Amino acid sequence: MTARPVIIPAMLEQRIEQQFIDSADLKYQAAQVLSKPIAAAVQALLACVTSGGKVLACGNGGSAADAQHFAAEFVGRFERERPELGAIALTTDSSILTAIANDYDFNQIYVKQVRALGQPGDVLLAISTSGNSANVLAAIDAAHEREMTIVAMTGKGGGKIGMALRDTDVHICVPHDRTARIQEVHLLVLHCLCDGVDTQLLGEQEGNT
Repeated sequence: MTARPVIIPAMLEQRIEQQFIDSADLKYQAAQVLSKPIAAAVQALLACVTSGGKVLACGNGGSAADAQHFAAEFVGRFERERPELGAIALTTDSSILTAIANDYDFNQIYVKQVRALGQPGDVLLAISTSGNSANVLAAIDAAHEREMTIVAMTGKGGGKIGMALRDTDVHICVPHDRTARIQEVHLLVLHCLCDGVDTQLLGEQEGNT
């Protein structure tokens, strides 16, 4: 039997193209707004790892995936070979997460891990597209108790997280309200953080600017 050709509606193609355009436009607009806080975050991460500290990363949903993505590239590598850097995604241990959520409250799943693992000089990478994730907010409070620095990645104006940060923390707030667009910029931000730390540690990569 001859397969019928797939007919793709022109409107679908146009919608897909518009998604690419919208994403690119936001990244272009955000470049000037976010370059300074991203650079400040790189310096905070660099100060942490060069003094023997580690990064604890947390978030929910897509932001949980971003936390794991960051930890993988910090512990493994980003684009160049280098010594391993300390990072732990607090989103990955199902036994810890479900035990705390079941015995206490879902908003405690990161708090207890920060209190158990965080040390003065460590960094908490707190990711929330809305800026209002209760468990991430609670983790920020716990990190402050542990004298950690916060690098917060948000969108939609920063929400409650933006108001919870101290002057010594860094806030990277994507200037947009759509979750998908914010997440796309967050991924680029994570890559900028990894690249920035690598460049500070190893110098400019030959052939790159």
